[in-house]
Amino acid sequence: MFKKVITIFILSLYTGFCSAQQVRPSKSSEIYRELKTLKKLPKVLYLAAHPDDENTGLLSWLINDQNVETGYLSLTRGDGGQNLLGTEQGAALGLIRTHELLEARKLDGAQQFFTRAIDFGFSKNTTDTFKQWDADSITADVVWVIRKFRPDVIICRFPPNAAAGHGQHAASAVVAEKAFKLAGDKNAFPDQLKYVNVWQPKRVLWNTFRFGGVNTTAENQLKVTVGQYDAQLGMGYGELAGLSRSLHKSQGAGTQSVAGIRTEYFAHVIGEPAKETLFDGVTKTWTSQGNTDIDQSLDTIISTFNFNNPDLGLPALLALRKKVVALKDGDLKRDKLKSLDQIILSCAGFMGEVVTNQAEAVAGEHYNFRLNLVSRATNPIVLDHVKWLDQSESFNRKLAKDSLITIEHKIQIPAEAALTEPYWLAKPAKNAATFSVPDETLVGLPEAESPLNVWVGLKIDSENFEVKLPLSFKKLDPVRGDVVEALRIVPAIELKFTQPLYVVKENEDLHLSLNVKVNSNKQFNKGILNLMYHGERLGSADINSINGKDTTIDYVIPKTKLSTINSSRLQLDANFVADGVTYNKKQILIQYPHLPSLQYFTPATVTIMKGDIQSKVKKVGYIEGAGDFIPEFLRIAGIQVDILKDEDFYGNIDQSGGNGNQNKLSQYDAIVLGVRANNTEKKLGRWMPFLWSYAKTGGNLVMQYNTNQDTTVDQLGMYNFSIANKRVTEENAAVTFLNPNHKLLNFPNKITADDFKGWVQERGAYFPAQWDAGYEPLFEMHDTDEEPLKGSTLYAKYGKGNFIYTPLAFFRQLPAGNVGAARLFLNFLSAQKN
Repeated sequence: MFKKVITIFILSLYTGFCSAQQVRPSKSSEIYRELKTLKKLPKVLYLAAHPDDENTGLLSWLINDQNVETGYLSLTRGDGGQNLLGTEQGAALGLIRTHELLEARKLDGAQQFFTRAIDFGFSKNTTDTFKQWDADSITADVVWVIRKFRPDVIICRFPPNAAAGHGQHAASAVVAEKAFKLAGDKNAFPDQLKYVNVWQPKRVLWNTFRFGGVNTTAENQLKVTVGQYDAQLGMGYGELAGLSRSLHKSQGAGTQSVAGIRTEYFAHVIGEPAKETLFDGVTKTWTSQGNTDIDQSLDTIISTFNFNNPDLGLPALLALRKKVVALKDGDLKRDKLKSLDQIILSCAGFMGEVVTNQAEAVAGEHYNFRLNLVSRATNPIVLDHVKWLDQSESFNRKLAKDSLITIEHKIQIPAEAALTEPYWLAKPAKNAATFSVPDETLVGLPEAESPLNVWVGLKIDSENFEVKLPLSFKKLDPVRGDVVEALRIVPAIELKFTQPLYVVKENEDLHLSLNVKVNSNKQFNKGILNLMYHGERLGSADINSINGKDTTIDYVIPKTKLSTINSSRLQLDANFVADGVTYNKKQILIQYPHLPSLQYFTPATVTIMKGDIQSKVKKVGYIEGAGDFIPEFLRIAGIQVDILKDEDFYGNIDQSGGNGNQNKLSQYDAIVLGVRANNTEKKLGRWMPFLWSYAKTGGNLVMQYNTNQDTTVDQLGMYNFSIANKRVTEENAAVTFLNPNHKLLNFPNKITADDFKGWVQERGAYFPAQWDAGYEPLFEMHDTDEEPLKGSTLYAKYGKGNFIYTPLAFFRQLPAGNVGAARLFLNFLSAQKN
């Protein structure tokens, strides 16, 4: 029999992720692993710079074979990378990659942490990196994670030198060593000690590697065998690692699931050297801490665990909990109680959710919710009470085994409820390299826990539990089945310009369209739309009524007003004032099949490109590559853009029965290959002969950058050139014009040094290193103290036409509204018109 009542507060139950919208039991095999992890005391923190830097094979082994609690600390969220799925860049891409990491962690079982550092793009060394990153701020964040997670061993993926291959990689090793020295020092970052205690890890190791032609392993390093087969997983840890890593879909990081054992190598960095194992000198068991009774209890629970009826272990688990509660080490007790509570509810087969049929809600308004509960324990769980957001309700109702109960309740969203968005995007960033966080105790978390929750009071025999269930949206998707996501709080009114940017030439009026979306059930009869520039009103319009949920408002800013603004790139802000409330938020909603719906808000702004922007092309064919905004930009600039498919190369069959197999490429003033088209478009091999023929007979072929990873064709140009990992990362690097009189620099726009001002993140990447004499390079540029590079744009005359290869980062500059980059790109498209 169960005895004395103990109140148990389970603050949140999830498998390591704040995003879980249901409390669900783990599988029996997972419970069994969690029990073995409960028996082990060591912790490991793996540390690197970006999503996908982690060694998933090692993480999988540590968690599933060694049963050691393991976390991955990625300094950044991958904001500065490239996107193979869509057009998201910057903060939006970082949000995608955050959740791809969380999906990967669900597979390999590790926890996930971050700092406030922003991935600002490729850097070549730590000097460049720490010009952007505040080393003290990032070190403080790493110290915070160490003190909170309390790892015994820290493992770096990279060394602090050029062998890391990326300045941010190397910087992660530098910061790791600094944080190791400071985490146990009470005089370092003392404000943290209001929430956490100092903690001194035992050692820092570097997980050496063989990457390409770089081999940093050595036989005198500490060696560990990983990749073993796990019968409960039905695969080896290397196979699990391949599945985990392949969830980094935005990076195209699909990885083979490799069976069989392999060796991991580790070099000592700092702390007590490890001679035999990663955990030399680390307290490994409860017995070594003097808690032999806990060890013995766990041995019995594990040896008698019933995979078919895990609830049979509940009496022993609840007895074990009393022993854990009695621990004097508060940090250890907190960690292990959290794990033990999750195991107890999993063994009881408990599932709980609070769901509504609406994906979005507005603060202050009422919505119908359903509380669904089910238990699979033989001894009934009792639903004692429910604390809704605004009231409590008593029940004292038994949950019959395997019988779902549903309780309907209308909930009012608190009037002060914040909009649903990532905590690191809720405020403007401190600078281009550091996020601003409203509550510094959130640092390290992949995302904040939901602030809108229903608390369910349960009794398992005589023990009391408080279980937190976040408000959620649930729907039946015809392809995916049940989809349960976080309820998203949105403004009563949202604003969004119908285009992400506008192009207006000199001496033209600017025609804008703005969508006003009403999310509230409240009726808005009238309002005022204001367009602002640098805090001053540029124009306004009285809106007598908002018809329905969506209203589009057209507005014209006359050229006389535009002419008073001496800037080629303008950012206009919109706000809508109704019933004394100002609305100025634009929703960014990201939806991909492998991720939950992701949302954040920005001011309702739009970029205006203003100036002498000339184009002589009317119709462009486009071969899509990785996520690329350029087709949309060209349409905004007034150019017809056709996305090319198979039939455009092979022609159409004449409907009269004649031979109409003439390819249609000759109709285009230019054909553009999108970013990394050779890496993503697998039909390109069939299409290239047609493209070469198009150029030879008078066409204009423009190809943007590609990499050497997973290529479709070996020879991209009519004449040979070889792509290398050459790049210019300094966006303000000086540009030398090698032939200022070249037609690409003079028609229809006269290109000068001014057109290279205001570029963002980089000049370009993956420049050709060698090329045939048939090519003419147009520019020379380089990063500080490096050799000049001439491969940023290559031009070749081919037959009657032109071929241009340009790895300049137009895919970043055009969404940013850079007029100079637009003028140059339009020159490339207009080459055959000159």
